[in-house]
Amino acid sequence: MTDRQTTTGRLYGVGLGPGDPSLVTVRAAELIGKADVVAYHSARHGRSIARSIAERYLTGSQIEEKLVYPLTVETTDHPGGYRGALDEFYEEAAARLAAHLDAGRDVVVLAEGDPLFYGSYQHMHKRLAHRYPTEVVPGVTSVSAAAARLGQPLTEAEETLTVIPGTLPEEELTARIASADSAVIMKLGRTFPAVRRALERAGRLDDAQYVERAFMDGERITPLTEVDEESVPYFSVAVLPSRVAPLEPVVRPADGVGSVTVVGTGPAGPLWLTPEARGALAEATDLVGYTTYLDRVPERPGQRRHGSDNKVESERAEFALDLARRGHRVCVVSSGDPGVFAMATAVLEVACEPDYRDVPVRIVPGMTAAHAAASRAGAPLGHDYAVVSLSDRLKPWDVVAKRLRAAAEADLVLALYNPGSKSRTTQVGQARDVLLEYRAPETPVVMARDVGGPTERIRIVRLGELDPALVDMRTILLIGSSQTRAVERGGGVEVVWTPRRYPEE
Repeated sequence: MTDRQTTTGRLYGVGLGPGDPSLVTVRAAELIGKADVVAYHSARHGRSIARSIAERYLTGSQIEEKLVYPLTVETTDHPGGYRGALDEFYEEAAARLAAHLDAGRDVVVLAEGDPLFYGSYQHMHKRLAHRYPTEVVPGVTSVSAAAARLGQPLTEAEETLTVIPGTLPEEELTARIASADSAVIMKLGRTFPAVRRALERAGRLDDAQYVERAFMDGERITPLTEVDEESVPYFSVAVLPSRVAPLEPVVRPADGVGSVTVVGTGPAGPLWLTPEARGALAEATDLVGYTTYLDRVPERPGQRRHGSDNKVESERAEFALDLARRGHRVCVVSSGDPGVFAMATAVLEVACEPDYRDVPVRIVPGMTAAHAAASRAGAPLGHDYAVVSLSDRLKPWDVVAKRLRAAAEADLVLALYNPGSKSRTTQVGQARDVLLEYRAPETPVVMARDVGGPTERIRIVRLGELDPALVDMRTILLIGSSQTRAVERGGGVEVVWTPRRYPEE
């Protein structure tokens, strides 16, 4: 904040780095030496790691304010619970520092690492920085310290780094880890068992490194799989370093068998990817798929991409399985959900042949085109519905028409995939005519094209007015039941929804 013309003292939040006093910045050392008051947090045992780091820079003539936490992880009978007890403590600590500042004394609050990175100082900052001239001095974080001690890059090229508190629920930990390029998991200690399980569930346990007390006495660095959970202190982190391939050759499994993962990328770009899908794509050595879908996946150094035409699904599946037999971790990329008119069936069909039965195959689901389109229009799939492909390349049109009639007679909402293409121009009109035998012309129809993409367009029309000329391969059609409603809400926006309750006969 801008310095005010007052006689108050100045507040300084001073980062001390990871533990070695020689890693304290010059600015931090200067301020500690000149301060009238030096404050630091500690547990009830009274020992302060922050003070021990800064001790060589203290003069002995300063006022020391020890801010002792009333509790750490134990329970409390405070009426506001654990959070209430801490909030009361922070208010009292801030009031003590404010008294010094009002008396014109400069106050340095010591913080391990960086003051505004999971630091205790931030609670003083939020309560005092708007009232007094304030400066924050950054420090080397435990994240940077751990990477330095490991001697491994955290991120390279277009990779992103995720910092995760180990106190998150285990399911959330698993999802964050699975979707991360590289990550640092903080606040281990009692959370270590859950963190280890989350790493294993996310398929990243073997990548994880453990760093304890970096740049401090008792430093320990080891693969996380070798750590006894009973020995883990709070000042430790788990690190998933950069995934960019090292300079040396990739080591294959001893038996030479890799794996195939069929990944659903959703209907469009990265916003539709699940954390599990992100993780699978990131750890693959090879990506296989229709070129248009591969182009949606960010490129990674060292990762090989094998694009092909959309009409060679069996050949693509066999190619992926052959790569896996040679020790590659292969992702077969599919749009939407791979099990809905997509690549999962093609891969499993080949994988069930004798030559490939020992190759591990996993299916990772994705957002379906039907669900994505429904979300844009409202809730047309709110009751029972059927999904039918209008393509007659893999089944006769008579079968398609028979299924349309059966679904229409049962009064099911219909999601129609693959409605048309340059070489298939009659199916939409034929399907419309079949459905009009059972549905009123006023039945709402959602025409959703390129959902989530740059040319997304959602139209709501009536079945009797459905124009096949407006439908192509990138369009999905949602045909309402007799109960589906199209209602105009505020601003002229029409929404489509199907009631969950069906009327009695």
